[in-house]
Amino acid sequence: WVSALEPGPAENHALVRALARELEKVHVLPQTVLYIADAETFSGHEECHEQKKARKRNSKETALALEKLLPKRCQVLGLVTPGIVVTPMGSSSNQPQEIEEGEAGFALLFPKIDGVKIHTFHFSKDVKNRVFDESKFAEAGLKNNPDLRVVLLFGYNSWKTGATRFLHQIVNPLNEKSIILAGGQVESFTSLTSENHYAQPGDACGVVGLAFSGAQIQSATVLLDQDVADERTAEAAMQRLKAANIPEHNTIGFMFACVGRGYRHYKTKRNMEADAFRKFFPNVPLFGFFGHGEIGCDRIVTGNFVLRECNDIKDDLLHGYTTVMTLIHLGSTK
Repeated sequence: WVSALEPGPAENHALVRALARELEKVHVLPQTVLYIADAETFSGHEECHEQKKARKRNSKETALALEKLLPKRCQVLGLVTPGIVVTPMGSSSNQPQEIEEGEAGFALLFPKIDGVKIHTFHFSKDVKNRVFDESKFAEAGLKNNPDLRVVLLFGYNSWKTGATRFLHQIVNPLNEKSIILAGGQVESFTSLTSENHYAQPGDACGVVGLAFSGAQIQSATVLLDQDVADERTAEAAMQRLKAANIPEHNTIGFMFACVGRGYRHYKTKRNMEADAFRKFFPNVPLFGFFGHGEIGCDRIVTGNFVLRECNDIKDDLLHGYTTVMTLIHLGSTK
């Protein structure tokens, strides 16, 4: 992974420059890239030396600068969020950081992994049709796919009329005990694969995401609700996640938190949830964001074991003022 953290004064195109530097060292070409950066990184101000003044940066320019660095056939999903959760580069045991202010971003570079298929998808709301065509799920590999294990879902432009109803239409059919669903509401998406730049009008709403398929994938997720408001209760949630016994090697952690949490929720104590995660998972890198709503629940997919007794009632997957913590283990291959 590549990360850029500028919690102090903004540094222009920090993520682009960090990615450019690190890609020179990458010897295995990425097949799929997920990059997430805060809104300042994408539309902050940058110096225009010829005119000796700052100009508003165009998010499209930043996205194109990033994608020019990646292979043409690479699947790319880029998201813009209010805040970032990131493990600094260097070691998977580095302390993850919750960056609620200042520029920050990261890019996860997935190479070809034996036994694992990762693909991007996009469903946009059709203003002419109130009912979502569920045949699109099969086209995206989200239905009739026995190897589907994890779906990361991100709603965008959630303020638009009908956006929440549309998100329910996507989430509800996927709400099965054998699949981990996790994610949240983002500001916008800047990219969806190199062949599909900016195909949507800026005011459209919809859902983008990544689907992970493969028999060797194991995953678990827990929901930290509004009652989790101190170190003790945050660590208790991490203990539930630890109980899944997901191997730490070749595993990624994701944290999708509400903008209303962070240090405000924990009475000015910063980095509480990321610190609690690191205490129980010392060697798993953690990534994610602060957003406008969360998707997830308590669930484990590893063989036939589930975190709690299954019942016929579907889990409620859409939340506010919560945090979703998720582990994805990609198998024991090198």
